[in-house]
Amino acid sequence: MNRLLRLPPLLVLLSLACIALTAGTGVAQDAAKDGANPASRYLTGRKTFDGIGKYYFDREIAHYMTHLGAPWLDRPERDQEERPDLLMKALALKPGDVVADLGCGTGYFSWRMAQAVGAKGVVYGVEIQPEMLTHLAEKMKERGVTNVLGVLGTTMDPKLPKPVDLVIMVDVYHEFDHPFEMMAAVARQLKPGGRVAFVEYRGEDPEVPIKPLHKMTEAQVKKEMTAQPLEYVETIRTLPRQHIILFRKRAGK
Repeated sequence: MNRLLRLPPLLVLLSLACIALTAGTGVAQDAAKDGANPASRYLTGRKTFDGIGKYYFDREIAHYMTHLGAPWLDRPERDQEERPDLLMKALALKPGDVVADLGCGTGYFSWRMAQAVGAKGVVYGVEIQPEMLTHLAEKMKERGVTNVLGVLGTTMDPKLPKPVDLVIMVDVYHEFDHPFEMMAAVARQLKPGGRVAFVEYRGEDPEVPIKPLHKMTEAQVKKEMTAQPLEYVETIRTLPRQHIILFRKRAGK
């Protein structure tokens, strides 16, 4: 689902077509915050318009945006709204790095990272929608990029072909309907010392014109990662509307 508070009419219609309109209050389960019991990781509760009625660490999970919203990912104003140049500088990728762009969409960031890692590196563009991977392949062909490889993952596993140095999720994590399982799989597929970058619209800032469920606070991201073998590294605040929250795989994990 689109994340802007104010949307063009066409995108509103496309977004509404993708939302399950069943709402209501579910029966709450006992929440085991450490994720030890698969049956008790999540709560079922009040379903809001932009959410799915499923809660993790007291946060309602947002609807994901389908391939019908792909044009929004390549909107011209995105360069100024998100400053991809500043994000690339913050990531400090090196030639030869192996990167997973989880929820890559049309590859808005994938091709930039492909340039940074060079011919000896690779970027896995991971999606759960085959239609998005088709968009990705078309965009990479247009740009002449050959080191971005599309990967069809699941909602619980990115299915990466090999261990990676970095997993990046740009405005994506808050839409995972199985965040514990997905992040556990991500951690397993990181190289020793590998990094995870959460790029999320700042939930602390009411001036960021994004729907609340499509923003995340730094504190919430940190809290949810306590269930994973990841250690917090730093938060980079150079972007206009988002924060970059970095974690590293714990030694020996």
